[in-house]
Amino acid sequence: MNVIKCTDLTKSYGQQKALDNLSVTIEENKITGLVGRNGAGKTTLLKILAGFWRVSSGEVNVFSRKPFDNLFVSANTMFVDDQMNFPTALTLKEILEQAGRFYDNWDMELAERLFDYFSFRPGQNYSVLSKGKKSTFNMIVGLCSRCRLTIFDEPTTGMDTAVRKDFYRALLKDYLAHPRSIIISSHHVDEVEEVLEDVLLVESGQKFLHMPIEDLKEYAIALNGPSEDVNKWRRDREVLHTKTAGNNTYAVVTNDFEQHELEQINLAGIDMSSVSPGDLCVYLTDRAKGGIDDVFDKA
Repeated sequence: MNVIKCTDLTKSYGQQKALDNLSVTIEENKITGLVGRNGAGKTTLLKILAGFWRVSSGEVNVFSRKPFDNLFVSANTMFVDDQMNFPTALTLKEILEQAGRFYDNWDMELAERLFDYFSFRPGQNYSVLSKGKKSTFNMIVGLCSRCRLTIFDEPTTGMDTAVRKDFYRALLKDYLAHPRSIIISSHHVDEVEEVLEDVLLVESGQKFLHMPIEDLKEYAIALNGPSEDVNKWRRDREVLHTKTAGNNTYAVVTNDFEQHELEQINLAGIDMSSVSPGDLCVYLTDRAKGGIDDVFDKA
């Protein structure tokens, strides 16, 4: 069953299209990574799904309902980002208690354990927390709501490395115990890939690709060796990234090699390696010609 279905979804701001005829479906009870460069349309898409913003044209359905200003969608969706705000009159502990009154699946026991683990104080006020601590508190609210659809938009902003690792581990453990639909928008693709099942890559407001994370890991292969030999094997294949130094070439190409071809490449002395999902997404959406070195080489 699909929890989300978008058809020719467009969101415009004047002459600028943040989303441009985007069509995508997302199945329920999966963790989907939303990936794309700054300005690709990720946050716009997420806020439309959460019911915050209207669409300009096209259709979007969440739980088979139009999400904008929809109470059912609001009650079953949790949207977490670094712009969250809570009433200043309430302490952190009181915020958790009030959340439990709104979200039917709220787990107060888990919320209190996470609250203690991350060293929050009951009488603290949200406004005085550091950016990293705010993100951590937001994460607690997002996890413990256990909404049918939980959206994390760059959830680890300000968190240090140890806390980010704790967050992803907590998310995975709770998801396995209580499956639901989760979307994570993140610039740290390689950091979050172990919890993802699907990846949706957007570029210029359009769907670039949408596939299981395991397929994305096999999407491309890196060849590194003498330029003449590498150029032979990259011929007739889509080259996603290339860099030449002297007589040596490093090329990332689509991985459609047969087993016997891989054996021949190995015998030719060409090093083969996998390409991380993070690097691959950068290569796929690279709108510039060449790399940053070319900017200086042409000066």
